Amino acid sequence: MKKIKFNVAEEKDLQEIFSIFSAAIEEMNKHNIPQWDEVYPDKYILQNDIKKKQLYIGKIDSEIVCVYVLNSDCDEQYINGNWEYPNAIYSVIHRMCVNPKFQNQGIGALTLNHIEEKLKSAGVETIRLDAFSLNPFALKMYYKQGYIKVGEANWRKGKFYLMEKKL
Repeated sequence: MKKIKFNVAEEKDLQEIFSIFSAAIEEMNKHNIPQWDEVYPDKYILQNDIKKKQLYIGKIDSEIVCVYVLNSDCDEQYINGNWEYPNAIYSVIHRMCVNPKFQNQGIGALTLNHIEEKLKSAGVETIRLDAFSLNPFALKMYYKQGYIKVGEANWRKGKFYLMEKKL
C-alpha cells in the first residue's frame, strides 16, 4: 500500500470530507450500526473542526482515505471514565472515519499509529476516545491497537465506551 500523507484539512476539503462521512454513515447503516446520522456529525461541525485547525485528513495520492479530529476537548460524559492516568497530559480523538472505499485495508490502524507517534513526540502521555458500543469493527481495531475500556457514556445514539491508551 502507498504511504498515507497526513495534513490539517482546509476549507476547500469540506465537501469531500462531508461526502466521506455520508458514505460511511450509509456503510454503517448496512451493518446495523446507527452511530452517526444527519444530525451528527453534520457539515457545520466538520467546518468548525476545520476552522479550529483540529481536523486532519490522510491522503493516498490525491484521495482522502481517512479523517480525524484531534484536540483535548472532553464531553461532560467523560467524567464517567475511570481513567488509568487521570493526571496525564492527554489528547482526544474524535470523529475518526475511514473512507468506505478504503476500509478493511488497515487504514484505521495506520492512522492510529500516525496519531500516536505525532502525540508522543509532542509530549502527550495518553490518548482518550469514545467508541460506539454497537460498532464491532471500531472496537476490534481499538482493542487490537492497545486501547482499554475505562468507562461508558450515554448519548443520543446509545452507549459508547470510553477508552484510553498510554503512549
